[in-house]
Amino acid sequence: MCVLVRGYARSDEFDMINMGKPSSFVFLIILLLCLTVTLASIDTNINTDKSALLTLKSFITSDPYDFLANWSVSSSPCSWAGITCNTQHGRVHSVNLSSMKLKGTISPQLGNLSFLVELDLNKNNFHGQIPQDLVRLRRLRLFNLSYNHFHGQVPTWIGDLSLLEHLSFQNNSLNGFIPLSLFNLSRLETLDWNSNLIEGTIPPKIGSLKHLKKLKLSRNKLSGAIPQTVSNLSSLELLWLSYNSLSGSIPSEIGNLSQLKKLYLGSNQLAGSLPSSLFNNSVLQDFQLGINNLFGNLPTNLCVGLPKLQIFYVNGNDLDGEIPSAWHQCTELLELQLGHNKFNGGNIPIDWKSDQTSVAICSQQQPAR
Repeated sequence: MCVLVRGYARSDEFDMINMGKPSSFVFLIILLLCLTVTLASIDTNINTDKSALLTLKSFITSDPYDFLANWSVSSSPCSWAGITCNTQHGRVHSVNLSSMKLKGTISPQLGNLSFLVELDLNKNNFHGQIPQDLVRLRRLRLFNLSYNHFHGQVPTWIGDLSLLEHLSFQNNSLNGFIPLSLFNLSRLETLDWNSNLIEGTIPPKIGSLKHLKKLKLSRNKLSGAIPQTVSNLSSLELLWLSYNSLSGSIPSEIGNLSQLKKLYLGSNQLAGSLPSSLFNNSVLQDFQLGINNLFGNLPTNLCVGLPKLQIFYVNGNDLDGEIPSAWHQCTELLELQLGHNKFNGGNIPIDWKSDQTSVAICSQQQPAR
């Protein structure tokens, strides 16, 4: 970095000025030197980015559609497929190689992209472990490795990427426990780790992620109770915890999540009474609690409390009492599953939206779990 300070020179300090040459000439020379140094620095930095990306390319063993054909030493990475540079400083800002059917591993040198804000490699065939060198991507806000074949432990260093807003590792083979460093990500809006092999419990500190809108941990090996602190996530729109081994009761405070649109808690081992607070939400669309051990009654005015309801699954529980009859009030309902419970009365009108709505009430016997 060059710093220019323009002031007054004494005649005995600069012989050039004494010879009659103006001081502005000296200032111009220094300015040109600074510009040369700055341009050289930018060139060096973009070459660092270029080297990191070319190394990544060398780790890719299959590019069936030649998406990376123009990644070459002779061109600027800012012109390469899937690469976007920041116009202000000319550094690589985004790497988006999603849905290119690429096969290979992630090179550790990718961590040298010090100005990277978005890294999206989803829907490819990358494999191996996630390199720890990526912890150096301190400006990263979007990190998406979904739909690949990564294995090994969920990165314990993930909390060092403190600017992350969207974190998606869906549909890989990552194992281990939810790292406590995760809760350093105070800006996080999306956490999508669906369909992995993550075990252990959901830490109560999950409630500290105040900006979280999407929490997706379905199809893992999680156990234990749903922490009551989930109700602290006041911006939450999606809560997906289905297909785990979660037990205990459903926290009634979840009913206070006024922005919640999709609630997926099905195929667990949840027990206890169905909280009445869940039936008072003006934006909830998907209500899926099937295949658990829940008991209690369905409220007769269910459609009034859930006016936006589109999907309602409570099949495979121990619910009893009468089936509500006022389903015509659920004007947006598309799918309804009530079967395999212990209902002892009530019915659904035969002519009720039968041409538009999937309805399954069928057997009252319990299915195998």
